[in-house]
Amino acid sequence: MKGKEILTKFLNYLITERALSINTVKSYENDLKIFLKWLDEQNILISMCEKEYIIKYLLILKEKAYSSASIARTLSSLKQLFRFMIFDNITNHDPTEGLKAPKLWLRLPRALEVEQVKKLLSQILKSKYYLRDIAMLELMYASGLRVSELVNLKMGDINFEAGFIRVKGKAEKERVVPVANRSLERVKKYLTDLRPKLLKNKASEYIFLNNRGGPMTRQRFWQNLKLIGKLAGVEITPHMLRHSFATHLLEGGADLRSLQKMLGHSDISTTQIYTKVSMDRLRKEYLKHHPRAK
Repeated sequence: MKGKEILTKFLNYLITERALSINTVKSYENDLKIFLKWLDEQNILISMCEKEYIIKYLLILKEKAYSSASIARTLSSLKQLFRFMIFDNITNHDPTEGLKAPKLWLRLPRALEVEQVKKLLSQILKSKYYLRDIAMLELMYASGLRVSELVNLKMGDINFEAGFIRVKGKAEKERVVPVANRSLERVKKYLTDLRPKLLKNKASEYIFLNNRGGPMTRQRFWQNLKLIGKLAGVEITPHMLRHSFATHLLEGGADLRSLQKMLGHSDISTTQIYTKVSMDRLRKEYLKHHPRAK
């Protein structure tokens, strides 16, 4: 069986059996396509691939200045592929067995200061889509959503009376996240004053729509966010809003388990990184303001 056929079967398996998100599957696909192309150039069949070839390929990525994180992700993709091939009786050996990913420096997520968030949320845009964009910004910060979760929200996912939204996260795992009243008011304003105009007598189950009445994309929201950030003088990415949500909650006294549930982390260790972020921020404040700190 050719590499392309195996890759297609593997990707279908990830979608149908593992229920992974489209973005996650796309990430696997991108990594593995590059690897399969390299195998073809070396005239190596994937079913005959040995550990030495995997090591050689990873070293090539390192020589091309790939980051440790990218190499680790590629190795993870390869491990998953070969495990699937064994499971599907395509091969009987795993050339990635025993291979370990390069050690990664702990990369702390960057969070905005509370005042920076206030500046972002107080921006008045000279745009007819202002109500939509500011509602998305408010909701993302208020609930710690990922961009993909935000743009995929549907009308039935939000409960205005109870003050929560139902979110489908990674691997289609569902969670319930509370929403601040101020954010809900922004969303209500958008739903009442702008969304009907975007629909143009069409129907859509998605909350946030583009100017043609279709669902907003991650890329479009990112572009809008960059514009708002530029006007506010704040360097911002969508994921920084999620990090800010988590950091500010923790600094305000939220416990890790509650934060884990709100963020949709399957492992508490992923959430614990925010304790390091908060301690770093506290130390900076201490060094900055204590008269005997220097």
